[in-house]
Amino acid sequence: MSYIIDFELFLNMADNSKMAITKRGLKWILMGFLVMLAGFILMMGGGVKDPQVFNWSMFDFRHLVAAPVVILCGVVIVIIAIMRRPVEGEDNSKK
Repeated sequence: MSYIIDFELFLNMADNSKMAITKRGLKWILMGFLVMLAGFILMMGGGVKDPQVFNWSMFDFRHLVAAPVVILCGVVIVIIAIMRRPVEGEDNSKK
């Protein structure tokens, strides 16, 4: 098999300074990941050290409802940040 590398195409790609996701979009993605991390932190806890003792605190509102809703909100934020079209005036090139 022969691998042919088109160096002209590679050099033209290096000149392209536009990214698919803008800096503002990257900030929103980071915020979405932080919201998801907060949801996972909310889900932690409720366990006991002794496996013979049952603890009902793992079935509270925070673990069953609040944490999954926060995680889903983070996922929605990330999806919106990725799918959002950049505004015409929003430029990602360095000035």
